[in-house]
Amino acid sequence: MNRWRRRLSTAPFVLLSALMLVTLAGLFAPAEQVKAAKEMGPAVYVIPVKQSVESGLQSFLERAFKEAEDANAEHIILVVNTLGGKVVNAEEIGELLVKSKIPTTAFVEGKAVSAGTYIALNANNIVMQPGSAIGAAAVVNGSGDLIDNPKTVSFWVKKMMESANMNGRDDQIAAAMVDPNVVLDLKSKIGRDKLKGEILTLSASEAEKVGYSEHTASSVDDVVKWLGLEGRTQVEVTPSLAENVARWLINPIVMTILLILGIAGVVIEMIVPGFGGPGIVGILAFGLYFFGHYVAGFAGVESVVLFVIGIALLIIEVFVSSFGILGILGSASLIAGVVIAASDPMAAFISIVVAVVVAVFIIVIFVRSNKTKGIWNKFILRDKLTTEEGYVSAEMKISLLGLEGVAITPLRPSGTIQIGDNRVDVVTSGEFVEVNRTVKVVKAEGTWVVVKEVVK
Repeated sequence: MNRWRRRLSTAPFVLLSALMLVTLAGLFAPAEQVKAAKEMGPAVYVIPVKQSVESGLQSFLERAFKEAEDANAEHIILVVNTLGGKVVNAEEIGELLVKSKIPTTAFVEGKAVSAGTYIALNANNIVMQPGSAIGAAAVVNGSGDLIDNPKTVSFWVKKMMESANMNGRDDQIAAAMVDPNVVLDLKSKIGRDKLKGEILTLSASEAEKVGYSEHTASSVDDVVKWLGLEGRTQVEVTPSLAENVARWLINPIVMTILLILGIAGVVIEMIVPGFGGPGIVGILAFGLYFFGHYVAGFAGVESVVLFVIGIALLIIEVFVSSFGILGILGSASLIAGVVIAASDPMAAFISIVVAVVVAVFIIVIFVRSNKTKGIWNKFILRDKLTTEEGYVSAEMKISLLGLEGVAITPLRPSGTIQIGDNRVDVVTSGEFVEVNRTVKVVKAEGTWVVVKEVVK
Protein backbone atom coordinates (compact mmCIF):
# COMPACT_ATOMS: atom_id res chain seq x y z
CA MET A 1 0.00 0.00 0.00
CA ASN A 2 2.84 2.39 0.81
CA ARG A 3 4.33 1.73 -2.57
CA TRP A 4 1.04 2.67 -4.23
CA ARG A 5 0.85 5.83 -2.14
CA ARG A 6 4.29 6.75 -3.43
CA ARG A 7 3.18 5.89 -6.95
CA LEU A 8 0.09 8.10 -6.68
CA SER A 9 2.18 10.89 -5.20
CA THR A 10 4.07 11.02 -8.49
CA ALA A 11 0.88 11.94 -10.38
CA PRO A 12 1.36 15.69 -9.75
CA PHE A 13 4.93 15.29 -11.01
CA VAL A 14 3.60 13.72 -14.20
CA LEU A 15 1.19 16.61 -14.75
CA LEU A 16 3.82 19.21 -13.87
CA SER A 17 6.36 17.67 -16.24
CA ALA A 18 3.92 17.68 -19.14
CA LEU A 19 2.86 21.25 -18.49
CA MET A 20 6.47 22.41 -18.11
CA LEU A 21 7.39 20.90 -21.44
CA VAL A 22 4.45 22.65 -23.06
CA THR A 23 5.35 25.94 -21.40
CA LEU A 24 8.89 25.73 -22.80
CA ALA A 25 7.40 26.83 -26.12
CA GLY A 26 7.20 30.35 -24.78
CA LEU A 27 10.87 30.35 -23.84
CA PHE A 28 11.88 29.71 -27.42
CA ALA A 29 9.59 32.38 -28.89
CA PRO A 30 11.48 35.17 -30.63
CA ALA A 31 10.44 37.75 -28.02
CA GLU A 32 13.34 40.11 -28.73
CA GLN A 33 12.49 40.21 -32.44
CA VAL A 34 8.85 41.03 -31.69
CA LYS A 35 9.87 43.86 -29.36
CA ALA A 36 12.31 45.32 -31.87
CA ALA A 37 9.70 45.13 -34.65
CA LYS A 38 7.22 47.20 -32.64
CA GLU A 39 9.79 49.94 -32.06
CA MET A 40 10.81 50.43 -35.72
CA GLY A 41 8.96 52.27 -38.46
CA PRO A 42 7.53 50.83 -41.71
CA ALA A 43 9.60 47.86 -42.75
CA VAL A 44 9.76 45.08 -45.30
CA TYR A 45 9.33 41.66 -43.75
CA VAL A 46 11.20 38.84 -45.48
CA ILE A 47 9.72 35.42 -44.67
CA PRO A 48 11.20 32.16 -46.01
CA VAL A 49 9.02 29.39 -47.44
CA LYS A 50 11.81 26.86 -47.87
CA GLN A 51 10.38 23.61 -46.54
CA SER A 52 7.60 21.17 -47.24
CA VAL A 53 4.15 22.70 -47.10
CA GLU A 54 2.72 21.18 -43.93
CA SER A 55 1.26 22.17 -40.58
CA GLY A 56 4.62 23.33 -39.19
CA LEU A 57 5.09 25.80 -42.05
CA GLN A 58 1.51 26.98 -41.68
CA SER A 59 2.01 27.69 -37.98
CA PHE A 60 5.27 29.53 -38.66
CA LEU A 61 3.70 31.71 -41.37
CA GLU A 62 0.74 32.56 -39.15
CA ARG A 63 3.13 33.71 -36.45
CA ALA A 64 5.29 35.64 -38.95
CA PHE A 65 2.30 37.43 -40.54
CA LYS A 66 0.93 38.41 -37.13
CA GLU A 67 4.35 39.74 -36.17
CA ALA A 68 4.45 41.79 -39.39
CA GLU A 69 0.96 43.18 -38.74
CA ASP A 70 1.83 44.08 -35.14
CA ALA A 71 4.86 45.98 -36.48
CA ASN A 72 2.79 47.77 -39.14
CA ALA A 73 5.04 46.36 -41.85
CA GLU A 74 4.77 48.02 -45.26
CA HIS A 75 5.32 44.88 -47.34
CA ILE A 76 5.90 41.15 -46.99
CA ILE A 77 8.22 39.21 -49.28
CA LEU A 78 7.82 35.45 -49.23
CA VAL A 79 11.02 33.76 -50.42
CA VAL A 80 9.62 30.59 -51.96
CA ASN A 81 11.67 27.47 -52.65
CA THR A 82 9.58 24.37 -52.02
CA LEU A 83 8.61 21.18 -53.79
CA GLY A 84 5.11 21.36 -52.32
CA GLY A 85 3.33 19.39 -49.65
CA LYS A 86 -0.15 18.99 -48.23
CA VAL A 87 -3.08 20.56 -50.05
CA VAL A 88 -4.98 21.27 -46.83
CA ASN A 89 -2.11 23.35 -45.43
CA ALA A 90 -1.56 25.10 -48.76
CA GLU A 91 -5.21 26.16 -48.68
CA GLU A 92 -4.85 27.64 -45.19
CA ILE A 93 -1.67 29.48 -46.15
CA GLY A 94 -3.33 30.82 -49.30
CA GLU A 95 -6.22 32.10 -47.16
CA LEU A 96 -3.67 33.74 -44.85
CA LEU A 97 -2.17 35.67 -47.79
CA VAL A 98 -5.55 36.74 -49.13
CA LYS A 99 -6.76 38.06 -45.77
CA SER A 100 -3.52 39.82 -44.93
CA LYS A 101 -3.77 43.61 -44.71
CA ILE A 102 -0.16 43.87 -45.86
CA PRO A 103 0.70 43.59 -49.61
CA THR A 104 2.60 40.40 -50.34
CA THR A 105 5.13 39.45 -53.02
CA ALA A 106 6.20 35.87 -53.67
CA PHE A 107 9.85 35.74 -54.70
CA VAL A 108 10.45 32.34 -56.30
CA GLU A 109 14.10 31.73 -55.47
CA GLY A 110 14.32 28.16 -56.72
CA LYS A 111 11.17 26.14 -57.23
CA ALA A 112 7.53 26.88 -56.48
CA VAL A 113 6.17 23.44 -57.25
CA SER A 114 2.74 21.96 -56.48
CA ALA A 115 1.43 23.51 -53.25
CA GLY A 116 4.21 26.11 -53.55
CA THR A 117 2.64 27.30 -56.80
CA TYR A 118 -0.71 27.77 -55.09
CA ILE A 119 0.90 29.85 -52.33
CA ALA A 120 2.66 32.05 -54.91
CA LEU A 121 -0.58 32.57 -56.89
CA ASN A 122 -2.26 33.98 -53.77
CA ALA A 123 0.37 36.70 -53.39
CA ASN A 124 -0.23 40.16 -54.87
CA ASN A 125 2.93 39.89 -56.99
CA ILE A 126 5.16 37.10 -58.22
CA VAL A 127 8.84 37.77 -58.88
CA MET A 128 11.10 34.96 -60.07
CA GLN A 129 14.82 34.40 -59.91
CA PRO A 130 16.62 33.43 -63.16
CA GLY A 131 16.68 29.63 -63.40
CA SER A 132 13.68 29.17 -61.11
CA ALA A 133 10.46 27.38 -62.03
CA ILE A 134 6.79 27.44 -61.14
CA GLY A 135 4.03 24.91 -61.80
CA ALA A 136 3.75 21.10 -61.71
CA ALA A 137 0.86 21.43 -59.26
CA ALA A 138 -0.82 18.10 -59.96
CA VAL A 139 -2.29 16.25 -56.98
CA VAL A 140 -0.13 13.29 -55.98
CA ASN A 141 -0.23 10.70 -53.20
CA GLY A 142 2.45 9.95 -50.62
CA SER A 143 4.39 7.88 -53.18
CA GLY A 144 4.45 10.70 -55.71
CA ASP A 145 1.98 9.05 -58.10
CA LEU A 146 -0.69 11.17 -59.77
CA ILE A 147 -4.15 11.01 -58.20
CA ASP A 148 -6.73 10.60 -60.99
CA ASN A 149 -9.81 10.93 -58.77
CA PRO A 150 -12.04 13.34 -60.79
CA LYS A 151 -13.46 15.05 -57.68
CA THR A 152 -10.04 15.69 -56.17
CA VAL A 153 -8.55 16.95 -59.45
CA SER A 154 -11.59 19.13 -60.14
CA PHE A 155 -11.42 20.68 -56.67
CA TRP A 156 -7.73 21.53 -56.92
CA VAL A 157 -8.07 22.86 -60.49
CA LYS A 158 -10.84 25.19 -59.32
CA LYS A 159 -8.77 26.44 -56.37
CA MET A 160 -5.79 27.15 -58.64
CA MET A 161 -7.97 28.93 -61.21
CA GLU A 162 -9.62 31.10 -58.54
CA SER A 163 -6.23 32.16 -57.19
CA ALA A 164 -5.00 33.00 -60.70
CA ASN A 165 -8.14 35.03 -61.52
CA MET A 166 -7.86 36.94 -58.26
CA ASN A 167 -4.69 38.65 -59.47
CA GLY A 168 -5.59 38.91 -63.17
CA ARG A 169 -3.70 35.86 -64.40
CA ASP A 170 -4.84 33.41 -67.10
CA ASP A 171 -6.76 30.72 -65.21
CA GLN A 172 -6.32 28.18 -68.03
CA ILE A 173 -2.57 28.16 -67.42
CA ALA A 174 -3.28 27.46 -63.74
CA ALA A 175 -5.54 24.56 -64.79
CA ALA A 176 -2.80 23.22 -67.09
CA MET A 177 -0.43 23.12 -64.10
CA VAL A 178 -2.79 20.65 -62.40
CA ASP A 179 -4.75 18.69 -65.02
CA PRO A 180 -2.77 16.68 -67.61
CA ASN A 181 -5.86 16.61 -69.87
CA VAL A 182 -5.77 20.38 -70.47
CA VAL A 183 -4.35 21.37 -73.87
CA LEU A 184 -3.11 24.95 -74.49
CA ASP A 185 -1.67 26.78 -77.48
CA LEU A 186 1.28 28.65 -75.96
CA LYS A 187 3.69 28.46 -78.89
CA SER A 188 3.30 32.11 -79.78
CA LYS A 189 4.19 33.13 -76.24
CA ILE A 190 6.77 30.67 -74.96
CA GLY A 191 7.67 28.71 -78.08
CA ARG A 192 5.91 25.48 -77.10
CA ASP A 193 2.42 24.13 -76.56
CA LYS A 194 1.03 22.41 -73.52
CA LEU A 195 0.15 18.94 -74.78
CA LYS A 196 -2.27 16.39 -73.35
CA GLY A 197 -0.68 14.19 -70.72
CA GLU A 198 1.77 16.88 -69.62
CA ILE A 199 1.79 18.95 -66.43
CA LEU A 200 2.74 22.54 -67.20
CA THR A 201 5.85 24.03 -65.58
CA LEU A 202 7.14 27.52 -66.46
CA SER A 203 10.64 28.92 -66.23
CA ALA A 204 11.22 32.47 -64.98
CA SER A 205 11.27 33.94 -68.48
CA GLU A 206 8.24 31.91 -69.61
CA ALA A 207 6.26 32.90 -66.53
CA GLU A 208 6.94 36.58 -67.21
CA LYS A 209 5.86 36.21 -70.83
CA VAL A 210 2.47 34.67 -69.92
CA GLY A 211 1.82 37.04 -67.01
CA TYR A 212 2.61 34.59 -64.22
CA SER A 213 5.50 36.72 -63.04
CA GLU A 214 5.66 40.49 -62.85
CA HIS A 215 9.45 40.71 -62.76
CA THR A 216 12.70 38.73 -62.78
CA ALA A 217 15.16 39.49 -60.00
CA SER A 218 18.32 37.86 -58.73
CA SER A 219 17.95 38.69 -55.04
CA VAL A 220 15.63 39.96 -52.33
CA ASP A 221 17.36 43.37 -52.54
CA ASP A 222 16.46 43.51 -56.25
CA VAL A 223 12.85 42.70 -55.38
CA VAL A 224 12.81 45.48 -52.77
CA LYS A 225 14.25 47.90 -55.34
CA TRP A 226 11.64 46.85 -57.94
CA LEU A 227 8.91 47.46 -55.36
CA GLY A 228 10.29 50.94 -54.78
CA LEU A 229 10.99 50.28 -51.13
CA GLU A 230 14.71 51.03 -50.99
CA GLY A 231 15.81 52.40 -47.67
CA ARG A 232 13.22 50.45 -45.73
CA THR A 233 14.42 48.27 -42.90
CA GLN A 234 14.38 44.61 -43.85
CA VAL A 235 13.29 42.24 -41.10
CA GLU A 236 13.99 38.58 -41.80
CA VAL A 237 11.71 36.28 -39.83
CA THR A 238 13.10 32.78 -39.36
CA PRO A 239 11.66 29.74 -37.60
CA SER A 240 12.58 29.66 -33.92
CA LEU A 241 14.33 26.69 -32.34
CA ALA A 242 11.03 25.56 -30.86
CA GLU A 243 9.31 25.75 -34.26
CA ASN A 244 12.06 23.72 -35.90
CA VAL A 245 11.83 21.10 -33.14
CA ALA A 246 8.02 21.12 -33.31
CA ARG A 247 8.11 20.63 -37.07
CA TRP A 248 10.05 17.42 -36.51
CA LEU A 249 7.88 16.28 -33.59
CA ILE A 250 4.59 16.58 -35.49
CA ASN A 251 5.87 14.38 -38.30
CA PRO A 252 3.37 11.45 -38.47
CA ILE A 253 6.09 8.82 -37.99
CA VAL A 254 7.72 10.63 -35.06
CA MET A 255 4.30 11.35 -33.56
CA THR A 256 3.38 7.65 -33.66
CA ILE A 257 6.71 6.63 -32.09
CA LEU A 258 6.16 9.14 -29.25
CA LEU A 259 2.69 7.71 -28.61
CA ILE A 260 4.09 4.15 -28.54
CA LEU A 261 6.79 5.13 -26.04
CA GLY A 262 4.30 7.13 -23.98
CA ILE A 263 1.66 4.40 -23.71
CA ALA A 264 4.14 1.57 -23.15
CA GLY A 265 6.21 3.56 -20.66
CA VAL A 266 3.29 4.66 -18.48
CA VAL A 267 1.60 1.24 -18.44
CA ILE A 268 4.85 -0.61 -17.67
CA GLU A 269 5.58 1.86 -14.86
CA MET A 270 2.14 1.18 -13.38
CA ILE A 271 2.56 -2.59 -13.33
CA VAL A 272 6.21 -2.77 -12.25
CA PRO A 273 7.22 -1.49 -8.79
CA GLY A 274 9.32 1.65 -8.55
CA PHE A 275 9.30 4.95 -10.44
CA GLY A 276 12.08 4.34 -12.94
CA GLY A 277 13.08 4.39 -16.56
CA PRO A 278 9.81 3.35 -18.24
CA GLY A 279 7.82 6.03 -16.40
CA ILE A 280 10.29 8.78 -17.23
CA VAL A 281 10.44 7.74 -20.90
CA GLY A 282 6.63 7.63 -21.07
CA ILE A 283 6.20 11.06 -19.51
CA LEU A 284 8.86 12.64 -21.73
CA ALA A 285 7.31 11.06 -24.85
CA PHE A 286 3.85 12.42 -24.06
CA GLY A 287 5.34 15.76 -23.05
CA LEU A 288 7.20 16.03 -26.37
CA TYR A 289 4.03 15.09 -28.25
CA PHE A 290 2.04 17.92 -26.69
CA PHE A 291 5.01 20.30 -26.83
CA GLY A 292 5.33 19.84 -30.60
CA HIS A 293 1.63 20.31 -31.25
CA TYR A 294 1.41 23.26 -28.87
CA VAL A 295 4.25 25.12 -30.61
CA ALA A 296 2.74 24.26 -33.99
CA GLY A 297 -0.44 25.95 -32.81
CA PHE A 298 -2.72 22.92 -32.62
CA ALA A 299 -2.70 21.80 -28.99
CA GLY A 300 -4.32 23.89 -26.28
CA VAL A 301 -4.70 23.56 -22.54
CA GLU A 302 -7.91 21.58 -23.03
CA SER A 303 -6.09 18.77 -24.85
CA VAL A 304 -3.52 18.48 -22.04
CA VAL A 305 -6.29 18.49 -19.40
CA LEU A 306 -8.21 15.74 -21.22
CA PHE A 307 -5.06 13.67 -21.46
CA VAL A 308 -4.21 14.04 -17.75
CA ILE A 309 -7.82 13.20 -16.76
CA GLY A 310 -7.60 10.08 -18.91
CA ILE A 311 -4.40 8.92 -17.19
CA ALA A 312 -5.90 9.64 -13.75
CA LEU A 313 -9.06 7.62 -14.50
CA LEU A 314 -7.01 4.67 -15.72
CA ILE A 315 -4.95 4.74 -12.49
CA ILE A 316 -8.13 4.89 -10.36
CA GLU A 317 -9.53 1.92 -12.29
CA VAL A 318 -6.68 -0.18 -10.88
CA PHE A 319 -7.92 0.42 -7.31
CA VAL A 320 -11.67 0.95 -7.69
CA SER A 321 -13.90 -1.69 -9.24
CA SER A 322 -16.15 0.19 -11.65
CA PHE A 323 -16.93 -2.73 -14.00
CA GLY A 324 -14.70 -1.07 -16.61
CA ILE A 325 -16.58 2.25 -16.68
CA LEU A 326 -13.65 4.31 -15.40
CA GLY A 327 -11.32 2.49 -17.77
CA ILE A 328 -13.55 3.25 -20.75
CA LEU A 329 -13.94 6.92 -19.76
CA GLY A 330 -10.20 7.21 -19.13
CA SER A 331 -9.34 5.70 -22.50
CA ALA A 332 -11.85 7.95 -24.27
CA SER A 333 -10.48 11.04 -22.51
CA LEU A 334 -6.88 10.10 -23.31
CA ILE A 335 -7.67 9.48 -26.99
CA ALA A 336 -9.66 12.73 -27.19
CA GLY A 337 -6.73 14.70 -25.77
CA VAL A 338 -4.34 13.24 -28.33
CA VAL A 339 -6.72 13.69 -31.27
CA ILE A 340 -7.71 17.27 -30.37
CA ALA A 341 -4.04 18.24 -30.11
CA ALA A 342 -3.31 17.14 -33.69
CA SER A 343 -3.72 19.13 -36.90
CA ASP A 344 -5.38 16.18 -38.64
CA PRO A 345 -7.74 14.34 -36.24
CA MET A 346 -8.10 11.32 -38.53
CA ALA A 347 -4.33 10.93 -38.91
CA ALA A 348 -3.97 11.30 -35.14
CA PHE A 349 -6.61 8.63 -34.53
CA ILE A 350 -4.83 6.24 -36.89
CA SER A 351 -1.52 6.99 -35.15
CA ILE A 352 -2.92 6.26 -31.69
CA VAL A 353 -4.54 3.00 -32.88
CA VAL A 354 -1.20 1.88 -34.34
CA ALA A 355 0.56 3.04 -31.18
CA VAL A 356 -1.80 1.08 -28.91
CA VAL A 357 -1.32 -2.14 -30.91
CA VAL A 358 2.49 -1.84 -30.90
CA ALA A 359 2.55 -0.73 -27.25
CA VAL A 360 0.45 -3.74 -26.18
CA PHE A 361 2.92 -6.01 -27.95
CA ILE A 362 5.84 -4.35 -26.11
CA ILE A 363 4.00 -4.54 -22.77
CA VAL A 364 3.21 -8.25 -23.19
CA ILE A 365 6.86 -9.03 -23.91
CA PHE A 366 7.97 -6.96 -20.93
CA VAL A 367 5.43 -8.58 -18.61
CA ARG A 368 6.44 -12.09 -19.64
CA SER A 369 10.09 -11.32 -18.99
CA ASN A 370 9.28 -9.84 -15.55
CA LYS A 371 6.69 -12.31 -14.24
CA THR A 372 7.87 -12.10 -10.63
CA LYS A 373 7.97 -8.30 -10.42
CA GLY A 374 4.51 -7.17 -11.44
CA ILE A 375 1.82 -5.90 -9.08
CA TRP A 376 -0.30 -8.96 -9.87
CA ASN A 377 2.05 -11.03 -7.73
CA LYS A 378 0.63 -9.28 -4.65
CA PHE A 379 -2.73 -10.91 -5.36
CA ILE A 380 -1.57 -14.38 -6.36
CA LEU A 381 -0.32 -17.09 -3.94
CA ARG A 382 2.51 -18.76 -5.80
CA ASP A 383 4.05 -20.80 -2.89
CA LYS A 384 3.25 -24.52 -2.83
CA LEU A 385 2.20 -25.78 0.61
CA THR A 386 4.14 -29.04 0.42
CA THR A 387 6.16 -30.96 2.95
CA GLU A 388 9.22 -30.57 0.72
CA GLU A 389 8.87 -26.81 1.02
CA GLY A 390 8.68 -27.04 4.82
CA TYR A 391 4.92 -26.73 5.18
CA VAL A 392 2.94 -29.13 7.45
CA SER A 393 -0.83 -28.95 7.11
CA ALA A 394 -1.53 -30.71 10.43
CA GLU A 395 0.18 -32.70 13.19
CA MET A 396 1.75 -35.85 11.78
CA LYS A 397 0.42 -39.15 13.32
CA ILE A 398 2.87 -41.60 11.76
CA SER A 399 4.75 -41.93 15.06
CA LEU A 400 1.59 -43.51 16.64
CA LEU A 401 1.67 -46.50 14.34
CA GLY A 402 1.84 -49.75 16.39
CA LEU A 403 1.19 -48.12 19.78
CA GLU A 404 -1.56 -49.26 22.11
CA GLY A 405 -4.01 -47.16 24.06
CA VAL A 406 -7.29 -47.24 25.98
CA ALA A 407 -10.64 -46.09 24.62
CA ILE A 408 -11.90 -43.25 26.80
CA THR A 409 -15.07 -42.85 24.72
CA PRO A 410 -17.08 -45.43 22.80
CA LEU A 411 -15.70 -45.89 19.26
CA ARG A 412 -18.79 -45.97 17.02
CA PRO A 413 -16.73 -46.16 14.90
CA SER A 414 -15.00 -42.86 15.73
CA GLY A 415 -14.04 -41.64 19.18
CA THR A 416 -11.10 -40.80 21.43
CA ILE A 417 -8.40 -42.94 22.99
CA GLN A 418 -5.65 -42.28 25.51
CA ILE A 419 -2.05 -43.11 24.53
CA GLY A 420 0.25 -42.23 27.37
CA ASP A 421 -0.48 -38.61 28.20
CA ASN A 422 -2.02 -37.79 24.82
CA ARG A 423 -5.67 -37.89 23.76
CA VAL A 424 -6.01 -38.95 20.14
CA ASP A 425 -9.06 -38.86 17.89
CA VAL A 426 -9.35 -42.20 16.09
CA VAL A 427 -11.64 -44.35 14.00
CA THR A 428 -12.12 -48.09 13.71
CA SER A 429 -12.51 -50.14 10.56
CA GLY A 430 -16.25 -50.22 11.22
CA GLU A 431 -16.61 -52.22 14.40
CA PHE A 432 -17.75 -50.71 17.73
CA VAL A 433 -15.40 -50.65 20.71
CA GLU A 434 -16.56 -50.17 24.28
CA VAL A 435 -15.01 -47.72 26.80
CA ASN A 436 -11.85 -48.86 28.67
CA ARG A 437 -11.03 -51.46 26.02
CA THR A 438 -7.44 -51.70 24.78
CA VAL A 439 -6.88 -50.73 21.13
CA LYS A 440 -3.87 -50.67 18.81
CA VAL A 441 -3.04 -48.15 16.05
CA VAL A 442 -2.93 -50.11 12.78
CA LYS A 443 -2.83 -47.23 10.30
CA ALA A 444 -1.79 -43.57 10.45
CA GLU A 445 -2.02 -41.30 7.40
CA GLY A 446 -1.91 -37.59 8.11
CA THR A 447 -4.72 -36.89 10.56
CA TRP A 448 -6.38 -40.24 9.81
CA VAL A 449 -5.67 -42.73 12.70
CA VAL A 450 -7.24 -46.20 12.48
CA VAL A 451 -7.33 -48.53 15.52
CA LYS A 452 -8.33 -52.12 16.22
CA GLU A 453 -9.39 -53.71 19.52
CA VAL A 454 -6.77 -55.90 21.16
CA VAL A 455 -8.31 -59.21 22.13
CA LYS A 456 -6.66 -60.82 25.16
